[in-house]
Amino acid sequence: MTNHCCEAMNSHVNVPCDQHDDPFACPDVLIKFSAKFQEYGLIIHDGGTSSSTIEFCPWCGRRLPQTQRDRWFDELERRGIDPWEDEVPAEFQDDRWLAAMPQD
Repeated sequence: MTNHCCEAMNSHVNVPCDQHDDPFACPDVLIKFSAKFQEYGLIIHDGGTSSSTIEFCPWCGRRLPQTQRDRWFDELERRGIDPWEDEVPAEFQDDRWLAAMPQD
């Protein structure tokens, strides 16, 4: 489990719900965390899967990690993988791919 910037963020990212399998369907889930992109977003509860990316924690005010979305797509492209057409390797489904990458 990822340790987030503060206890409040930890609790909001990891909301347990015995009524909804999908966090976008649960009205109690406010924050979405994407491990593969290292990205946080406020869930837009409109029946879809939209979220609005945030750069600062709403509870402690700390700057959140910089998104790795562009880097993720760049690395897949470098490997000749089209994420829209090809099967994406398992290590790219979460944050494992970041551990193998050289740090900037």
